[in-house]
Amino acid sequence: MNCPKKSSHFSQRTHLLPPKTMLTILFSFTVFVTLVITMLIVGVGTLLLVNTDILSEETLMIVPHIPVMVFALVSIVTGTVVAALISKIPMRPVNILINGMDKLANGEFDTRIQLGDMHIAQELQESFNSLAAELSQTEMLRSDFVNNFSHEFKTPIVSIRGFARLLQKGNLSQEKEAEYLDIIVEEISRLADLSTNALNLTKIENQAILTDVSTYNLSEQIRRSILLLEQKWTKKGLTIEPEFSEYMIEANEELLKQVWINLLDNAIKFSPENQMIHCRILDEENQYIVEVQNFGSPINEEDIDKLFNKYWQGDTSHASAGSGIGLSIVKSVIALHHGSVNIDSNSIRTIFSATLPKERI
Repeated sequence: MNCPKKSSHFSQRTHLLPPKTMLTILFSFTVFVTLVITMLIVGVGTLLLVNTDILSEETLMIVPHIPVMVFALVSIVTGTVVAALISKIPMRPVNILINGMDKLANGEFDTRIQLGDMHIAQELQESFNSLAAELSQTEMLRSDFVNNFSHEFKTPIVSIRGFARLLQKGNLSQEKEAEYLDIIVEEISRLADLSTNALNLTKIENQAILTDVSTYNLSEQIRRSILLLEQKWTKKGLTIEPEFSEYMIEANEELLKQVWINLLDNAIKFSPENQMIHCRILDEENQYIVEVQNFGSPINEEDIDKLFNKYWQGDTSHASAGSGIGLSIVKSVIALHHGSVNIDSNSIRTIFSATLPKERI
């Protein structure tokens, strides 16, 4: 599963003013409005006191400081009340944001907030909701990793432990000992492949930009991948037929190497013994289509989309060794190169097609 790329809408925003400046202006405006309203209320109140003779000339003659004291007291009380009321407006988004952060801290990653229509409020809202979505996805990946990866690790470990105990007890023929040792070696290799693929997939999923691009011989790379897997396909009596000329491509050589190894390994895994595997490169105008064809059992139509999910295996019996990660790596790498992967399967053959641009996009 690919980790989804971050949206580019943040980089496309246009700011009338920087966010910090807007916050300063908003705060200053709130203080200004509070002072104006306070002055109006106190002024009107003082005028009423004078007009009703509560503050008469005689009173001012007896206690000349009363107007100042009254004005100060009324100003303090009125200013406090007005500030408390008016501050609710700009503080409302802040309070919502604080409550949202508290929920995120408590693990409620489905939390989303609405802060209103103000420009800066919308920016805070988008940033918070994007953060919450990233945390939610990270939590899903973590849970997915723990549940599925632990199961995939446990299967070969249990197998190794079982056969090791049988060997420990002894009283086995040489043929049985050799058979059990071969199984243990295969399971250890499976664990090593699983670890390598998991690390590769994690690295690829966290990569948003294609790097280390070079121009190299695609045909030679695929031929070398076939040779790397020679022990596997010769063991089953298979023949891999490379059907292509020499083609150059601009891409990440190391990443695409993983694609061809995984596609070829998948074809070897599900091919009946003593069969042929075809590998072709189709040269189109601006792209190459690399096809790997085997003559194994057909893939159910409802399973085709699931094949690229991490740890999903169509072979639920695990009769064919695999980690369920290889095709996820294929999809992630091809997507990083702005390409696509397709599967065409019928009762006769299954073709995996990887479409790649000839040059970096």
